Amino acid sequence: MALGDLMTPRFSQSSVTVSYHLGECSSRGDVDFGGHSKDFETVISRSSNSAGVTTTRMAYLPQNFVLCELRHEAFDDYVSSGPSEGGLVSKWRPKNRIKTECVALVLCLNISVDPPDVIKISPCARMECWTDPFSMAAPKALETIGEILHAQYKRLQPRAWYKLQLDPTVEEVKKVCNTCREYAKSERVLFHYNGHGVPKPTANGEIWLFDESYTQYIPLPISDLDSWLMRPSIYVFDCSAAGMIANAFVEPQVWNSSGSSGSSIKDCIVLAACEAHETLPQSAEFPADVFTSCLTTPIEMALRWFCSRTLLCDTLDHSLIDKIPGCQNDRKTLLGELNWILTAVTDAIAWNVLPNDLFQRLFRQDLLVARLFRNFLLAERIMRSANCSPISYPMLPSTHQHHMWDAWDMATEICLSQLQSLVDEPHTEFQPSPFFTEQLKAFEVWLDHGSKHNKPPEQLPIVLQVLFSHDHHFRALVLLRRFLDMGTWAVDQALSVGILPYVLKLLQTIAVELRHILIFIWTKILALDKVYLDIIWNIWTIFYILYLSSGIQFKRKAKQSLTVTMSCVSVADMFGG
Repeated sequence: MALGDLMTPRFSQSSVTVSYHLGECSSRGDVDFGGHSKDFETVISRSSNSAGVTTTRMAYLPQNFVLCELRHEAFDDYVSSGPSEGGLVSKWRPKNRIKTECVALVLCLNISVDPPDVIKISPCARMECWTDPFSMAAPKALETIGEILHAQYKRLQPRAWYKLQLDPTVEEVKKVCNTCREYAKSERVLFHYNGHGVPKPTANGEIWLFDESYTQYIPLPISDLDSWLMRPSIYVFDCSAAGMIANAFVEPQVWNSSGSSGSSIKDCIVLAACEAHETLPQSAEFPADVFTSCLTTPIEMALRWFCSRTLLCDTLDHSLIDKIPGCQNDRKTLLGELNWILTAVTDAIAWNVLPNDLFQRLFRQDLLVARLFRNFLLAERIMRSANCSPISYPMLPSTHQHHMWDAWDMATEICLSQLQSLVDEPHTEFQPSPFFTEQLKAFEVWLDHGSKHNKPPEQLPIVLQVLFSHDHHFRALVLLRRFLDMGTWAVDQALSVGILPYVLKLLQTIAVELRHILIFIWTKILALDKVYLDIIWNIWTIFYILYLSSGIQFKRKAKQSLTVTMSCVSVADMFGG
């Protein structure tokens, strides 16, 4: 009997799910751990001392509440009361995963020529991709802006294939779209349109491009664009009256949802800079492409906007913000800390206000889409201060007044208070913000008084963010263990927020004090989800056959793994009945 035959009976009913999850969570390189997956190396190589965990004397307990709690209204209707024989215990597991494989960047700037329907104020917003287009010759400025936008998107999704079109004609855009779809195959294509140098979109749903001699504006119907890109796709429209495009794009999909196109309606995502009757902010306080800046460079945009609204405004200016030291992927630096906190805040806001299926689709399936929607929440907050309302499809509830933004402001102010000394003295050690310590304390307070009948803990996504942090991971795991021990409903919520990739990574840890906690957490997951119990059992079976047929050296290395695996299976079987 072949080894494959041993796995056939137990996988016969769940082969698709099993193959998907082994690829998704165990070995995928694009799983989003908040942009800081490399910190996992620190966690597995260093041991944490539970007695040395820092605490804070004050927990951040918000006083105002958001009324848009859509994801929790029907939670009790689908939470499983125990393990499922079919393997699917809740709606946390996505049915499919789509990646953004190709990005088309179309810039219609026509530098030095204002569109006929735009009346600019003075002084007016001029910056495009943080570059003044009038500081150099127009052709050079256009090329520079395109290259910077390409680099910004490259940081968001390094693995995608990019095509850049500068002031293109209709035929050039058609060629790019067809090429992108051919390259992406059945994966997602992103189409980014900057229309600051052309007229506003028409009521018929047309965007403007150029003719070959740049003497006329040529309309392009959205229906044609959609037929070239096909599905799945995501569109970003950064122009005045962008809502006009979104309306013309979405309404036919809704009307045809009962027909053949109904199955593809969820494969299309639209992000628009403003509503149909609005014009982009022209104040010199903002860049001309404020919407794109929020999506692609959120930290820079958030800090520049925050500077004029903080008590530190007298000591901070934009030139100082440009000198922020550090790297976004290094949590021990000022820039990395701010990026980490912003990721945690936007994730927490989304999980607390969105329905579960929409949260899974937008924030857990596609790395680039998740980052764009996190930054879209920031764009809504910043642009609403200028009486401009970004819109999206699928529609999101308003989040610009969510109380977690207060926590972001507080953490930002604490971090920026060190900026002057860090710039003046490069060797000065950065002192981390107490944000995560306070959020863990707030989660602990909820554990002391909460139950399944209370509102779910809003700090749960933040707890996941610190699982790879050497300073917080031990305390976070202890609190997470307490939460999962509250019942199957708690395990289901933890799975819905995205615990699984984190646990699978942490199971590789060599820190002795973490092993019993991780085994407990993994056992709780296995007890709830029979699919993973089947996976572990079959892996153990194959591993045990290899163990019996191998030499002494392999047996010594495998003995501990076999013991832990069998313990998980046995305990999970006991918990699962």
